Amino acid sequence: MLKWFKGVLAAGMLALLGACGGGGDERPDLVALAQSNPDLSILAEAVTAADLASTLSGPGPYTVFAPTNAAFADLLTRLGTTKEALLADRALLTKVLTYHVVAGRVLRADVPLGTPITTLQGETFTVDATLTITDQCGCNARIVTADVLAGNGVAHVIDLVLLPTL
Repeated sequence: MLKWFKGVLAAGMLALLGACGGGGDERPDLVALAQSNPDLSILAEAVTAADLASTLSGPGPYTVFAPTNAAFADLLTRLGTTKEALLADRALLTKVLTYHVVAGRVLRADVPLGTPITTLQGETFTVDATLTITDQCGCNARIVTADVLAGNGVAHVIDLVLLPTL
């Protein structure tokens, strides 16, 4: 009877640990998060093309303002280029993508409204009370989905690619 009880107890503990995730953060990292979302597939391609995947899948934490595929389509029109040409321009891509990343996990409630936010790229943008971001070029992006949690940070999905000073 004691042997049976120990077996049931051990199985129950394993099931409990599995259900709780074993105590660690089992969410995908920011790169895997983008790769798993069809509406962020161009962002995932761009991160890989710019050789930033290892950084953004590292421990972080990071906050990524993640442009949708529609936002990238708009960017291609604004720049008068193709997706292939953009993905091949590693210097431009790196500058633009690192402008979308902030060090630390900044949840929606913690976004400093009206205060310049410094990006990994080194320049700033601001966010107002309506969750509208104004970039260095004076363009406005809206946060359409906030607080998408990842194992190494958080993503806020935005409707426009932000541009630093080019």
